[in-house]
Amino acid sequence: MILIEQAVGAVRNFVELGGPVVAILLGLSVLAFAVIIFKFWQFRVSGVGRRSALNEALEHWDAGSEAAARGAIKRSPNHLGSLLVEAMNAAGTDNDRQMLAERLNARAEAQLARLESMFRLLDSVSQVAPLLGLFGTVLGMIQAFQKLQGAGSSVDPSLLAGGIWVALMTTAVGLAVAMPTSVILTFLESRVARERIFVDKALQMILCPGEFDKTRAQNTAPAGLQAHAH
Repeated sequence: MILIEQAVGAVRNFVELGGPVVAILLGLSVLAFAVIIFKFWQFRVSGVGRRSALNEALEHWDAGSEAAARGAIKRSPNHLGSLLVEAMNAAGTDNDRQMLAERLNARAEAQLARLESMFRLLDSVSQVAPLLGLFGTVLGMIQAFQKLQGAGSSVDPSLLAGGIWVALMTTAVGLAVAMPTSVILTFLESRVARERIFVDKALQMILCPGEFDKTRAQNTAPAGLQAHAH
């Protein structure tokens, strides 16, 4: 209890020293921290990045073993498992493959959009926080020079120095909020990008079994062999 009271008192003194801009930045930091915790929890629950069982399922499917592929998907914690099952069920019908691919891609994008929710908020915090810090610094510098002007001929250098370091503190706080938020946002975006690449590959392998590896082999074969094949 004593530690909490001391922490609250330290924060209150910090806000009083830095002014309303620091208070706003602290509020943004709490908001960003809460969103980041939620996104990490969401990614964990959705099994983002855990695709070993899905890769195994794709290998079985490409080899013609449908039962083994479906069994591997059941063991996967990844949120894309249900989409791959739907793709496997649709692959056995006589529907147009292009229309199937478009519908499944739309479903995949909807799932990925759910993972990307609140990314814009984190991006806004990472961009606005440094600007707010700079704004607070400008206001602090104005106040410092106003005090210096009011002192007249009896100028105290410590008065100016104290005003400057308090003003610069808002810039430091803004950068301290923006930098980790930007780094974590980039990390989360890269995780979603890898999920998007995987689902594109998976849908092509399911709807066109065997053809994906053939296309890849042709693209990576030496030019002489490709010309001979034609």
